[in-house]
Amino acid sequence: MNLLSGSVLLTGASGGIGQAVARALAPQSGDLVLSGRRRDVLEPLATELGARVITCDLSLREEVERLVGAAGQVDVLIANAGVPASGELVGLAQDEIDRMLEVNLRAPVALARALAPAMLRRRRGHMVFVSSLQGKAATPLSSVYCASKFGLRGFALALREDLRAHGVGVSVVLPGFIREAGMFAESGAKLPPGVGTRSPEDVARAVIAAVEHDRAEIDVAPMGLRLGTSIASIAPALGAAVGRRLGSERIAARIVSRQRDDG
Repeated sequence: MNLLSGSVLLTGASGGIGQAVARALAPQSGDLVLSGRRRDVLEPLATELGARVITCDLSLREEVERLVGAAGQVDVLIANAGVPASGELVGLAQDEIDRMLEVNLRAPVALARALAPAMLRRRRGHMVFVSSLQGKAATPLSSVYCASKFGLRGFALALREDLRAHGVGVSVVLPGFIREAGMFAESGAKLPPGVGTRSPEDVARAVIAAVEHDRAEIDVAPMGLRLGTSIASIAPALGAAVGRRLGSERIAARIVSRQRDDG
C-alpha cells in the first residue's frame, strides 16, 4: 500500500508552499493532518481538502508534544515548517535566534523522535524534512538560518541510515529560489540573469516523489543553481566569490530588509 494513502502529518501547512504540498497530498491521503499557527488559513484549506487541522506553534516545546498526541498514528511526517532569521549575527536578538532554531531544527527532530517508535514497530513509515539549498551552501546574512538548514539536512541523512533496515524511509527536500510563495518570493528580491526559480508545486512534487521512491534527497532548483550549489559545497571560498559577483550580498540584503519590515 502507498504510504501516502495512510495518515500524513504536514507542518507549516498555512504557508504558501505548505498549501501547495497539502493540495498535492489530498487526493492520495486517507487522513491528512494540517498543522500551522494560522487557523484562519488552515480551516478553509482543510474544508476544501477534507483534512484535519491541529493548530500548533512549534517554537513552544509543549505545543510540539501536544501535536504528536493529537495527530494519532502517523504514516508519513512532512516537516515543512520554517521561519526566517536573516541578518548579521550581532544584529539578531537571542530570542529571535532561539525561536528560529526551535522551529527549524529542534521541532523536526522532536517530531521524528516521537513518531519513530510506532513506525519502527509497524516496520513502515516515511519522514520528509524540508531543508533548503542553504543547507548545502552558505549565503550572506544568513548564518543562523544556514545553521538550521545544514543541521536539518545532516540529521535527515544520518537518520535515514539508522532507520533504513527497519522499513522506515527518510528524505530531505532542498528548495532553492521559490517563486509565488515562501521567504524569497515575499522579499521581492531580483535574481541575476540566468539564475532561475521553481514553483511551490515543484516542491510539492518533490515531496511526493521523495516518499514514493524513497529518495535520500531532492534539490528543487534549475540545473545551473544545483550545479553552483554543488561546487560551493565542495569549494566554499570559490562558491562565495562567485556568489558575490552574481549579487548574493544585494539579494541577501533585500531579503533581510523585507523581513525586518514585515516583522
